[in-house]
Amino acid sequence: MYMVWNFIWGVVILLLIASGLFDAINWSVNIPIIVFVVLLWLITVYNALIRMRNRVREALSDIDVQLKRRFDLIPNFVATVKGYAAHESGVFEKVTEARAQVAKGGTPLERAGAENMLSGTLKSLFAVAENYPDLKANTTFIELQRELSDTENKIQAARRFYNSMVLELNSAVHAFPTNLLAGMFTIHEEKFFEGLSEAERAPVEVQF
Repeated sequence: MYMVWNFIWGVVILLLIASGLFDAINWSVNIPIIVFVVLLWLITVYNALIRMRNRVREALSDIDVQLKRRFDLIPNFVATVKGYAAHESGVFEKVTEARAQVAKGGTPLERAGAENMLSGTLKSLFAVAENYPDLKANTTFIELQRELSDTENKIQAARRFYNSMVLELNSAVHAFPTNLLAGMFTIHEEKFFEGLSEAERAPVEVQF
């Protein structure tokens, strides 16, 4: 959108110059008009940058909401699986350790590595569950699996949306002339949310 406004204002100024309007009107009038147009452009671009930055922050907050939801679901899911496969201790330990790493805090971006590791351990836990027909038939397990799978999908969708907002903001921050305003008002580029591998980016599959 900011590029559209840049184009519109540029066209308006060029048309005014080409039409000879500035020459036809006394410069005591021209100067206020030019100042008004420039100020209007500055306000428009500044507001666009602020909106983009706020959308990035909102998108990051949405990721955090989904990550917290998954974090809260995991203990119940582990307890349910453990009731049928208590001897699979190695898998449970990995899930617990990965969750503990996430619990250390920070923003979703700062926890990205730990969150991706947690996704990987959950896949292992789902794989273990496939070997226990009675567990797969348990209604609590089925509901928790659905909720976790839905949360994983929402996390990936939220990350994609966040990255698209970051791309838009970063383009504005680096493009001329909006980069001048971005630097003036300390609006910086943001980091993309990247997974460690394609396997970790993939949502948890629900299999019954």
